[in-house]
Amino acid sequence: MDIIPAIDLKDGQAVRLTKGLMDSAKIYSSEPWQVAVEFEKMGAEWLHIVDLNGAFAGEPKNLEQIKKIREKTNLKIELGGGIRDEETIKSYVDLGINRLILGSIAQKNPEFVKEMAQKYPIAVGIDAIDGFVAVEGWADVSKMEATQLAEEFAKAGVEAIICTDIGRDGTLTGLNIPFTESIAESSGIPTIASGGLKDIDDIKSAISSQKVNGVIVGKAFYEGRLDLREAFQL
Repeated sequence: MDIIPAIDLKDGQAVRLTKGLMDSAKIYSSEPWQVAVEFEKMGAEWLHIVDLNGAFAGEPKNLEQIKKIREKTNLKIELGGGIRDEETIKSYVDLGINRLILGSIAQKNPEFVKEMAQKYPIAVGIDAIDGFVAVEGWADVSKMEATQLAEEFAKAGVEAIICTDIGRDGTLTGLNIPFTESIAESSGIPTIASGGLKDIDDIKSAISSQKVNGVIVGKAFYEGRLDLREAFQL
């Protein structure tokens, strides 16, 4: 199981949001690349980056910081936020990004995502409020159930699904393991849990689940509630 620390980018800074609300942003670093270097030193293999401005704008907005993180580390990077077309995907692959996360477009145009998954390393981001898919930086909630969207990508060549329980995101109230398991069962695709991870016990729960292939670590690290070195040793 992969433990994947996260850097959320807003206006060139590393921040964390609560429940996806942009005005809740708490700044943790004005030099996100330095945070990425620290993650690598602690033993991380993967890094999860979200371009928050991009998610709302529908196009890349924190490119300079993303480039700097790529240049300064050897981490494998998965990146999401505002990726809506093949040109953007190709530009990020050319930059050295290892996996692209398609979220809003996955709900609106699943056939496009399936086509891209045949050409590029693609993960699908499924973000949900009360089990229903949220898109456009979580500003809009659709009438589609998250498990229904997960089923859409079974056997489509997608590398992973990253599922976020928005109601828990940034709250330190614990991962929603049952929700993550339901996505894994619906899709048959390696599934990564995101939203609410609070401490080492959450990671142990994910490991014991057998159906969770990874966890995203955000605020628990930034607020000093999780020792990443201890987590990687698990």
